Amino acid sequence: MDTADAILGRRSCRAFTAEPVPVDTIRCILETARRAPSGGNLQPWHVHVLWGERMREFRELMPGKVQSQPEGEGCEYHVYPPNLKEPYRSRRFKCGEDLYATIDVARDNRRARLAQFAKNYDFFGAPMALFFTIDRIMGPDQWADVGMFMQNVMLLLHDAGLASCPQEAWSVWYKTVGKFFSLPPQHMLFCGLAVGHADKSASINRLITDRAELDEFVTFVGP
Repeated sequence: MDTADAILGRRSCRAFTAEPVPVDTIRCILETARRAPSGGNLQPWHVHVLWGERMREFRELMPGKVQSQPEGEGCEYHVYPPNLKEPYRSRRFKCGEDLYATIDVARDNRRARLAQFAKNYDFFGAPMALFFTIDRIMGPDQWADVGMFMQNVMLLLHDAGLASCPQEAWSVWYKTVGKFFSLPPQHMLFCGLAVGHADKSASINRLITDRAELDEFVTFVGP
């Protein structure tokens, strides 16, 4: 697949089929994705791949936890900056409105919105998930490196005919995730990534989020 086609074709999938994903496919993808650049070649990422019986065990943990602690266990980092300013606030708002419009959920239907958000914790039905962690000594530069590694993974998944959804929503369950995977204390959870085959009949998967026009974020200096 052409690189540009992979970039333009990748979507965040929020409805998966139960069709399993061969673990050897993910192993090959991670083998290739590890060529992502990182400052000083630190390669500051670590990945836990979850599937099969262990995925089922993890899934069974979550409904009771979400019901008893709807807000989760807190968070070790801000997914979004506090007091988000423009134009970022409007972009985030529109993304949410466009998402819920695909499943005909009105803004004032808080129960339905929360129910949809809670699907994060079932990986939107995906049969496999990846969890990305980073050593606590790392700073913003290394977090950017993890992002480049994850982009490689998602583009390679798309090239292999698979879908994915990056899920920072897991950051509020860092204690549960850490305990399940026996993460060492120095490892900090960044996010999860649901992986599987997209349910092409699901209306929510038809969402294509907006992107800013080039002139909004690019300054050409030259010749």
